[in-house]
Amino acid sequence: MRKRTHKKRPSSSINFIFTAVVLFVILVIGYRLFKMHHPSPPKDIVLIKKTVKVLPPEIKKELKHASPSATFRVPILLYHYVEYVRDRKDTIRQSLSINSYVFEKQLQTLQDAGYTFMTTGQLSGVLDGKTSLPEKPVILTFDDGYRDFYTDAYPLLKKYNAHATAYIVPGFLNALNYMDKDQLEEIARDGLVEIGAHTVHHVYLKNAPLSRVEYEALESKKLLEDELHIPIVSFAYPYGAFDKQAIEVVKTANFKTAVSTVPGIEASQANRFFLFRIRPGGRTGDYLLRFLEQTAFKPY
Repeated sequence: MRKRTHKKRPSSSINFIFTAVVLFVILVIGYRLFKMHHPSPPKDIVLIKKTVKVLPPEIKKELKHASPSATFRVPILLYHYVEYVRDRKDTIRQSLSINSYVFEKQLQTLQDAGYTFMTTGQLSGVLDGKTSLPEKPVILTFDDGYRDFYTDAYPLLKKYNAHATAYIVPGFLNALNYMDKDQLEEIARDGLVEIGAHTVHHVYLKNAPLSRVEYEALESKKLLEDELHIPIVSFAYPYGAFDKQAIEVVKTANFKTAVSTVPGIEASQANRFFLFRIRPGGRTGDYLLRFLEQTAFKPY
């Protein structure tokens, strides 16, 4: 009589290893899918922490011959984060942030003092002679497209009916800590906030290869226009870094204005493609008004 042979069942250790491998594969696939929809900013972005605060020498030389008669006094305020920074070790973020309470006080101060909120796109109409400048103009600009613009700043802009310009990096949309496409589309539909371009990947444009500058400027405009179905006419140089080549590319891309991080309040045809901006910081009330009124006006 033949003896029955029984197949050996896999041991519990083999089952454990198999299960672990399957779980690992699932985690890897899940992580990659997450990163596809939530890309992190390129590493080279965090290496440059300081913004450019001076004009390139060749640009400064050209401004000496510009006519002061066509120069307007327009404070353009520069913001990044409007939030409470919980990580006290994140000194860079702290230096670029104000909380929503302070921001609302700034809006109240400006509105009560009779300032008119404009966009950089509207300023281009003034520079072209198509519209007149209000008696007390001010422009609020927000760089990078962080999520707190939608959650903290935008509701306050709506509350005070304050126009502003938000410069968006389309390559960062849906990334961690940045707005997603639905939030940006909602803002664009409302019409209170002008959407501007801030390159595709927040790249330092000064002394960059021409092909890189052209791609970052032209493609950022195209991506935003295709996504939002509106004209994108304003541009911001990442870190405020620009040179003559970058200016020419921005002009060729049919932007009407561009902003820098060079401190000042002058706006004219001479600097419409590197408009000066100032940082209000935590100033509110009379302190903020004195800051705007006493900022030196130097028409080149």
